[in-house]
Amino acid sequence: MHEEGKITVFLVDDHEVVRRGVYELLSVEDDIEVVGEAGTAADALVRIPAVRPDVAILDVRLPDGSGVEVCREVRSQNEDIKCLMLTSYADDEALFDAIMAGASGYVLKAIRGSELLTAVRDVAAGKSLLDPVATARVLERLRDGNAPKTDDKLASLTEQERRILDLIGEGLTNRAIGERLHLAEKTIKNYVSSLLSKLGMERRSQAAAYVARLQAERH
Repeated sequence: MHEEGKITVFLVDDHEVVRRGVYELLSVEDDIEVVGEAGTAADALVRIPAVRPDVAILDVRLPDGSGVEVCREVRSQNEDIKCLMLTSYADDEALFDAIMAGASGYVLKAIRGSELLTAVRDVAAGKSLLDPVATARVLERLRDGNAPKTDDKLASLTEQERRILDLIGEGLTNRAIGERLHLAEKTIKNYVSSLLSKLGMERRSQAAAYVARLQAERH
């Protein structure tokens, strides 16, 4: 901690308006000091280890990577740095990834200012805080994960998503699928996120198993 035992915070978000808003919110608090900001994963990975904040607030989606990767990298170097993931989407896959990367919390940008301040203080105090709504949905999906309700959901996929689902079933990576369909790897990643969401799944491996099951039923 820096002066007078304040909680030091580092902000990472590629939207300057979001950073400004969070900065204004935190900096008026007596017990919190913002010690740095970054708009890209690369910048964050250089600056966070240098200033060693108590809490790093990380946007999940960054132009050159993911806040989850930044969290994993920062925590592998220094476990004292707590990471609080900030995202616009209640994205279950990112939630799993964030938990695996050692994040202490995951909050939606729709959170109220007072709730974000509480989140920062709780995380700094060593508490784990995961957005209850997002966490409840993930647990619900895990419980329902094996229920064979997915067939009607298949109809909600676009033609392109169906094609990509079949290629996942063949064991192709996003890059390989991109090469096959002449699309950027990032575009494929977006399609995969969308189709997993529609199917109520969190993992590519679940989608691959699902395709295998469908094929078995067809034969």
